Amino acid sequence: MSGTRMTDLSAPAVVAGPPRAVVVALVAAVTVLIGGTLALWAALGSAVFYEVVLAGISACF
Repeated sequence: MSGTRMTDLSAPAVVAGPPRAVVVALVAAVTVLIGGTLALWAALGSAVFYEVVLAGISACF
């Protein structure tokens, strides 16, 4: 016994994921974006909605 410790290799390593609040906020943001997209599509129709999206993208560049 040279003073070294043996580790228990049978125990699974604990891997921490992102905090629950971050996951909930991300899911909420995606839900709002999808809901807004569907609402615009329902209100404007597919052709007008497509033109609005293209205009928005072109305004960014």
